[in-house]
Amino acid sequence: MVGNNRNKTEFLRKRRTLNSMLSVDFRRMFTTPLFYIMLGIAVVMPVLILVMTTMMDGSASVDPSTGVETAIEGFDSVWQIIGTASGETSSAAMSITSMCNINLVYFMAAVLACLFVSADFKSGYAKNLFAVRPNKMDYIISKTVVCVFAGIWMLLGFFAGAMLGRAVAGLPFALETASMFGVILCMLAKIFLLLVFVPIFVLMSTVAKDRTWLSLLLSLFGGMLLYMMVPMMTPLNSTLLHVVMCMAGGALFFAGFTIASSTVLRKTDLV
Repeated sequence: MVGNNRNKTEFLRKRRTLNSMLSVDFRRMFTTPLFYIMLGIAVVMPVLILVMTTMMDGSASVDPSTGVETAIEGFDSVWQIIGTASGETSSAAMSITSMCNINLVYFMAAVLACLFVSADFKSGYAKNLFAVRPNKMDYIISKTVVCVFAGIWMLLGFFAGAMLGRAVAGLPFALETASMFGVILCMLAKIFLLLVFVPIFVLMSTVAKDRTWLSLLLSLFGGMLLYMMVPMMTPLNSTLLHVVMCMAGGALFFAGFTIASSTVLRKTDLV
C-alpha cells in the first residue's frame, strides 16, 4: 500500500512538472513575435503563389544553352495548392505547382522549431531549467507538443490564405476529383503528419543546441528526405485510412524521437 501511494505521488509530481513546462512553453510560443511572423508568412504565401502563377500561366521560357522552350503551368484550381488527388496524373509532375503548395509549411515548422529550441541554449534558459527540473523527457515532450500546435496554426493559416488567394486570382473553387469531406480528411492527415516531422526537428535542435545554423541545416535535410512522401500520404481525396496511417506514423515518430532527443540531452553537455 505504501509503495502504491509512493508511485502515485511520484506520477502526480511528474505530471505537474510536465504541465508546468507546457504552460510556460505555450505562453512563450504564443507571445513571441517569431510565431506571428511565421503565421503571417503562412497566410500571405499562398496568396502570392496563386496570384503570381496565374499571371505567369501559359508564358514560356527558353534555355539559351539548348534552345528548349518550357511552358510555365499555373494552378487549374485553388485546391491544387492544398493537394492532388491520388492517382491523378500531371504533365508538370515537378513543376512549380507541385512544389509551391501547403506542404512548404513543414519546412516553416522546421525553422520555427529550430529557432525556438536553440534560443533556450543560447540564453542559458535550458541549463538553468535542468538545474531545477532535471527531467529531460518532459522538456522534449513540451517542446514537441508546442511546436506541433504552432505548426497546426500555420497549416490552417495557409489554408485560409489559399482561399483568399483564390478570390484574388479568380481560380475555380469547384472540386472535381475530390469531395469536401476528402479535403477535411486531407487537412487532418497533414496535421497528424506534423507528429512525424516536428520530433525530427526537435532532435536536430537538441543535437545542435545553440548552433542554430546547424539545427536548421540538419532539420531541412531530414525534412527533404520525407517531403516526397507527403503528397502520397495526404492526397486531396484522403480517406480515413490516410488519417489513421498518418496518426499511427506520427505516434511512432513522436515516441521514438522523443526518447532519442532526451537521450542526447542526457549524454551530452548542455552548452
